[in-house]
Amino acid sequence: MNEACFYVGRNGQAVALADVPDLEPAAFFEAIVAAVQEGRRLACLCADAQLRLFAVLADDGAGTLALARARLREPRYASITPRCPQAHLFEREMAEQFGIVPEGHPWLKPVRFQTLGVSGSPVEPGVMAFYRVEGEAVHEVAVGPVHAGVIEPGHFRFQCLGEEVLHLEISLGYQHRGLEQALVGGPHPLSLKFAETMAGDTSIGHGWAYCQALEALAGIDVAPRLQRVRGVALELERMANHTGDLGALAGDVGFLPTSSFCGRIRGDWLNLTAEACGSRLGRDWLKPGGLRYDLEPERARALRQRTAAVWADTRDAIELLWGAASVLNRFEAAGAVDPVQAREIGLVGVPARACGIRMDVRRDHPYGPYADHPVAVARAQNGNVHARAWVRWKELAESCRFLEEALAHLEAMPPAEEPARDLRLAPESLCVSMTEGWRGEVLHLVLTDGSGRFSRYKVVDPSFHNWFGLALALRGEQVSDFPLCNKSFNLSYCGFDL
Repeated sequence: MNEACFYVGRNGQAVALADVPDLEPAAFFEAIVAAVQEGRRLACLCADAQLRLFAVLADDGAGTLALARARLREPRYASITPRCPQAHLFEREMAEQFGIVPEGHPWLKPVRFQTLGVSGSPVEPGVMAFYRVEGEAVHEVAVGPVHAGVIEPGHFRFQCLGEEVLHLEISLGYQHRGLEQALVGGPHPLSLKFAETMAGDTSIGHGWAYCQALEALAGIDVAPRLQRVRGVALELERMANHTGDLGALAGDVGFLPTSSFCGRIRGDWLNLTAEACGSRLGRDWLKPGGLRYDLEPERARALRQRTAAVWADTRDAIELLWGAASVLNRFEAAGAVDPVQAREIGLVGVPARACGIRMDVRRDHPYGPYADHPVAVARAQNGNVHARAWVRWKELAESCRFLEEALAHLEAMPPAEEPARDLRLAPESLCVSMTEGWRGEVLHLVLTDGSGRFSRYKVVDPSFHNWFGLALALRGEQVSDFPLCNKSFNLSYCGFDL
């Protein structure tokens, strides 16, 4: 990587915008392609209304983030997606949000059906040209966007030969909420609320990323005790969701013992979070500069005892899965993603680790308590449903170990009174704040204007990287395996439809 093209920093670091190299557009895009070819990962590529472009390239081995920027003279450039597949959705998003046309993009379609569109005219939700496979006995199966049960809208269109899926196209964006735009001009009293609802089941993951960005831009150091409590909050969120997912996977293959038990036990994990802060989803537990609810020694002791009891139930319920041959046969036969393709498209989180990619923000770009207390990264190799389930299972055990140690430390650490915080943000600055949500990497890129207000707030939920991985997992599979494969990814609609 040409170091002169980038500012090389770290997660949660505030950077003066003037220190980020301002490249010519051609050099900017060539630098991105070269960096990805050398093994970096395109964590974010975005634009703003001034036709400014920003790129974040993660070097997970070195624990660094390379930043670059450019300004287009006109709203068009030569697409890099043919040479860098990780850019394909980012380029489509910039086209839709700001009318910046990536000429030569092979798949230039709506992302969230916003009102601008590449042509500058309104885009009607769901109206687009879908890929079609022609031939005798080829047929099309359309699912959604309206689904049974309590679920957000998303459309799945399968091209099938008999029962075999030749191609799956996923169309989302039916409930685009405009949260990034709502944050511009902040921070204001609702900004943290917006961050916590980017993906409701990842309230801590997104809320922490928001708080960390503000703390960096305001020059605030958070006390180690408070960071440890934040770690407890994040791991409780991970425990609840992984437990629920493994129970749902058991239900998809008709294995009712684990399915029934985990449905209840997920509620137990959520209730532990509610006991700590009053919200089962962790809302209002964190705040910029610290916490709204501490875990005093007595509460930490009680929570540690309750955690041990719930973990014992969790372990007993999920271990039943691995002893059932019928479950393993179904898990191992479905939904494989090729590890080479996983790297090419930039998978993150559980699906990436299930393909053997050793990637975890807590270890690679440590923040909060993880800088001093690293976590072991669980991996599998086959990239199939079983691998994704197994990674979740190993992560449950690691999160439980972290909770035991963190809560034991909190029992012995007296609470300290938080000092008053001045949240005036540095002007004309940038911060990239990342956390490891339970689905994977959560990224918030924050830009401030001359008065220290948000001039651009870009969020990348892990689902943004991973939905195309689900499409790849279905190629060559039976269409009836879609519910199982879909649940093994369990991606967020609202985290995508920002």
